[in-house]
Amino acid sequence: MEIILSIFSDVKISEEELEKIKSQDMLNSVLKDFTVHFPKLKIPLIDERDQYLAQKIKDAPGNKIVAVLGAAHVPGIKNEILKEHDLEKLAQLPPKSKTVQIISWTIPVLIIALIIATFFISPSAGAQQTINWILWTGSFAAIGTALAFGHPLSILTAFVAAPISALHPLIAVGWFAGLVQAYIKRPSVRDVEMLTEDIFSLKGFWYNKVTRILLIVTLANIGGSIGGLVGGLEVVRGFMNTL
Repeated sequence: MEIILSIFSDVKISEEELEKIKSQDMLNSVLKDFTVHFPKLKIPLIDERDQYLAQKIKDAPGNKIVAVLGAAHVPGIKNEILKEHDLEKLAQLPPKSKTVQIISWTIPVLIIALIIATFFISPSAGAQQTINWILWTGSFAAIGTALAFGHPLSILTAFVAAPISALHPLIAVGWFAGLVQAYIKRPSVRDVEMLTEDIFSLKGFWYNKVTRILLIVTLANIGGSIGGLVGGLEVVRGFMNTL
C-alpha cells in the first residue's frame, strides 16, 4: 500500500536533500526501514542481488576491476564479496506454492461445474446463471478500465475478456485491455521522456500514455477480481436456488 500511495506523492526533493540521502548514515537508515516494512522484498531485491553482484565482481577477468554500483548496494557487497556464492542457485526462481496453485484452479473448476450442474437441473436457471457471470465479471472489469480513462475499445475488450480470464488463473483481463490501449493510443517519445516526472504527480500519472496503460492493466485486473468474486457468489446462489 505504501508503494502504491507513493506514486501519487507530489513531494519535491531538492539537490541538497538528495545529497543527504546519499550519505552512508541516511542509506543505512533507509535500508533499515525497508527491512522493517518489507522484509520479504529485501531478500530478493537487496540481499540476493548483493550476493550475485559480489560473486560476479570476484569472477570478472583482469587484475583490476572497476564496478559501478548503486549506493544502496555498496554496504552489502562489501560484506558479501568476502564469501563464495552459488550463482546458479541465486538465479533460480523460487518454486510456486502447490497450495496456491491448487486453490487457483479449484475455484474456476468449481464455478464451471456449478453452472453445468445448474443447466442439467434447470436450463433456464443455468442460462441466467451464465448471463449473471458474464455481466458481473465483465462490468466490473470494464468499470476499472473506464476509471483509468481507457479507450472505449479497451473498455469493451475488458468486458468481453473478463468472463473468460476470470476462469483461468494464468490469464489476466488487464493484459488484454492494456494491449488494446497500447495499440490504439501508442505512447510517444515525449511520454517516455516525461515518465520520470509524470509518475510523481496524479495528473501526470493519468495522462502519460505509458502510465495510463499500467493503470488500465491494474484497475481492469482489480475490477475483474471483484467481479469474479461477486459473480462466483451469484453462481453458488443460483445453484442453491435450483435444489
